[in-house]
Amino acid sequence: MPVQDPVVAEQTPAEDMTIDQKWDRYSSEEHAIWTTLYKRQMEVLKGRAADEHFKGLELLNLNEGGIPDFRRVNEKLEKLTGWTVVTVPGLIGEKEFYDHLANRRFVSGRFIRDGHKLDYLPEPDIFHDVFGHVPLLTQPVFADYMQAYGKGGLRSLEFDTITNMARLYWYTVEFGLINTPEGRRIYGAGIVSSKAESIFSLEAQSPNRIHFDLERVMRTDYRYDDFQQTYFVIDSYDELMEATYQDFAPLYERLPNLSEYKPSDVGEGDKVYSRGSQEYAMKGGLIGHAEAV
Repeated sequence: MPVQDPVVAEQTPAEDMTIDQKWDRYSSEEHAIWTTLYKRQMEVLKGRAADEHFKGLELLNLNEGGIPDFRRVNEKLEKLTGWTVVTVPGLIGEKEFYDHLANRRFVSGRFIRDGHKLDYLPEPDIFHDVFGHVPLLTQPVFADYMQAYGKGGLRSLEFDTITNMARLYWYTVEFGLINTPEGRRIYGAGIVSSKAESIFSLEAQSPNRIHFDLERVMRTDYRYDDFQQTYFVIDSYDELMEATYQDFAPLYERLPNLSEYKPSDVGEGDKVYSRGSQEYAMKGGLIGHAEAV
């Protein structure tokens, strides 16, 4: 639980792990942090983020300034795709997480990062969750994909394949890239909410960029504490939906017998857009850069 948010600490979560956002309890400083992050990211994302992200921000009026009030956001979002945003105290269990998604509820933390450490996140905050994730939930196909993912996640609990499902979420919802007529763009929330990775994911020579394949993604480990060594690229959100709208049971049964890929691996069957040098990771990533400074 984020200790820097006493409003979270004073609440007892409901059975589904939700709490009240208590929007009126945000301080002027917290609202100012959101506004600073929003303005900064909008500059960085020009020509880098998918058009659907900008459209979603507009449809939900997330550009009004200050931390969004979920009551107002949900009025618009539910009319568009049937989704709502609910507040949780922090990271929650897989079952609760999948159940919320399967029922078209997106979970968001309440707290916002420290204004003196805008790029440091001990765990996802409200800027990452809302600015990063929620805009695409205004788009029907992606909204359906997220619900299908939640249902698949609940099924994965029966097969002990939670790790594989986490990889699918990681490499699509969090760190996915998409091909567009204007060029490759970002749609993953972990990238669009990060100033540095917005640039790194598209422009650095270090990471691999490989076309999305469901089984390949679910067999690939990832970096949870640094920039990714591989990004997977889709051609459309329909591609994601079609890959996910199936009974995962046969795949779940195969996965334990298949070899796994390291984050930097390139396989023989991969459709490779760019094979990365992995220079960033080999130099120690964020840790190495900090030591160099």
